[in-house]
Amino acid sequence: MLTRLKFLTAGESHGQGLLGILDGMPAGLEISEEYIGVHLARRQMGHGRGGRMKIEKDFGEIWCGVRHGKTLGAPVGILVRNKDWENWTKKMSVSPVDDKIRTVTLPRPGHADLAGVQKYGFDDIRNVLERSSARETTMRVALGSICRKLLEDVGIEVGSRVVQIHDVKDKSPFSDTLSPNQLSAIADKSSVRCLNKKAEQAMIKMIDDAKASGDSVGGVFEVIATGLPYGLGSYTQWDRKLHTRISALMMSVNAFKGIEIGGGFGNAEQFGSEIHDEIGHDGKKFIRYSNNAGGIEGGMSNAQPVVLRMAMKPIPTLIKPLRSIDIHSKEKKDAHKERTDSCAVPAASIIAESMLCFILADTLLEKFGGDSMTQLKAHMGATAKY
Repeated sequence: MLTRLKFLTAGESHGQGLLGILDGMPAGLEISEEYIGVHLARRQMGHGRGGRMKIEKDFGEIWCGVRHGKTLGAPVGILVRNKDWENWTKKMSVSPVDDKIRTVTLPRPGHADLAGVQKYGFDDIRNVLERSSARETTMRVALGSICRKLLEDVGIEVGSRVVQIHDVKDKSPFSDTLSPNQLSAIADKSSVRCLNKKAEQAMIKMIDDAKASGDSVGGVFEVIATGLPYGLGSYTQWDRKLHTRISALMMSVNAFKGIEIGGGFGNAEQFGSEIHDEIGHDGKKFIRYSNNAGGIEGGMSNAQPVVLRMAMKPIPTLIKPLRSIDIHSKEKKDAHKERTDSCAVPAASIIAESMLCFILADTLLEKFGGDSMTQLKAHMGATAKY
């Protein structure tokens, strides 16, 4: 779904670290480890996070593709070291070890465990769970931060907020007086990234109650992007449509189970006359009197804010595990337990911001081109319509 950018991540949850490569960025983009670190820290926030977040203080080391604070047009390489590695040097050793290592044989319902060992023929679920862990999204945020910086440099902002934890909802509408960066700045001050204080307290209690009973909870968050010109994406082919590409990137995150764009499922119970965004003109540009389309029409950005809602399932690793079967003995037992969060919805909203940054940066470069930031800005200045 990406045409101008490519990214790869590598690494295991308890391995030495995470590796990432982002290829296709123009030269001349100012980027720093400190900027990336801000968004890595945002990913580690949130009420309901487990013990791992007390160990890791994620820092993205830029290894290549940047010189004197600016991208070179070459692949950018990033390394995030796992501090917990010191406790796993034998269990996750790259080389063979003489010690007897306990295998994991009890798959967790809702996780990649059983399908993974069946696919690859493993006798130890750890070979699956290490890579399928949400730890991998750390690198997505690190690389996505570079895309975010490109977007910000041309006036595009991406932000988010949590609107639901379990069945507790914040029904307050998004205020168009707030920019996405302002929205995120306010949301980041809440431990559940919720703007409504009453709903925030109810969400915190819901997470605490779930944790006390050995359970986990999911939720819903909203992601918003503003400053987009007309015409990112295309109506001419299925795989060029902006909403197709956004959906593919978003749904590549394991725990994300649903996506709405604009009015989403609510539009299904309304008349066309109620939901389609009427068009006007203010003397300088075309305007809309509503944004039920969520900023995308016919597979293209329409210069309105892009508004998405994502549903995240509850985390499958439970303090009080569900029933399972030993993959070797076929004996009925409780599922495997790992150190876990009871809720990671606030962190997931930051991950979703990064996934949206990838696709918006990619479609921007696809439409306007340029090997450097100077060229990109010149092309946008000459042809971008808002």
